[in-house]
Amino acid sequence: MAIITLTTDLGDKDIYLAALKGSILKLLPEVNIVDITNSVSTFNIQQAAFILKNSYHYFPDNTVHLIGIDTVYNSFTKYLAIHYKNHFFVGADNGIFSLMFDEEPDEVYEINIMQDLKFLHFPLADIFVKAACHLANGDPIEEIGLRINGIEKKMNLQPVVERNLIKGAVIYIDSFQNVITNITKEFFNTIQQGRRFTLYFKRNETINHLSWHYNEVPEGEKLCLFGISDHLEIAINKGNASGLLGLNLGDSVIIEFE
Repeated sequence: MAIITLTTDLGDKDIYLAALKGSILKLLPEVNIVDITNSVSTFNIQQAAFILKNSYHYFPDNTVHLIGIDTVYNSFTKYLAIHYKNHFFVGADNGIFSLMFDEEPDEVYEINIMQDLKFLHFPLADIFVKAACHLANGDPIEEIGLRINGIEKKMNLQPVVERNLIKGAVIYIDSFQNVITNITKEFFNTIQQGRRFTLYFKRNETINHLSWHYNEVPEGEKLCLFGISDHLEIAINKGNASGLLGLNLGDSVIIEFE
């Protein structure tokens, strides 16, 4: 069965998400619609990119991922259909794809589907839906646009190495209030080379041991581990790490090696 996933900032309190799903089902009644999340902070492409980058590969090949973040029409932003690692993505060329992809996409097409004027303020339920259903139906990507080279570039905040230190930052806080940094497991292991370490963050808090799971420490105790995204997380077992430790998006963390 064809799959279309949704990653949007539409929430679930208004008519917009219902209109989007209904528009999909009108065109492709048998499609399986999967919500990755519709709770992205408004216009927050960095948050959406992190979520989708770390979840899309769990889906079968040829899944179509419809991205509804910052999609309102303007004269500068293109709407794109992209083929990348056996998946399809439909979204606005606002930098989100460069934040998601580790390599250049296999194919990039600027969608040239004619817009219905009654959907001018809501192209998600028109242009994006038509493109996503076309791809989910197995039809050729080249039939819905013109092939182009390149996508809008934005840069993720990268950790920095200075002598025996890694300087990183908080890039995401999940619904459990676990604090996720921009330090990946691969990057950490490359710099650590088996050495002991101390993780420093706000309020002079420190952690000097990597845990394998959240219950490795007593309830209410802090820990750090590499979670499902392979990024270093700071957590409290059954607690609110962000609130209790005072950690917010953009805050610095430092790892010192001995």
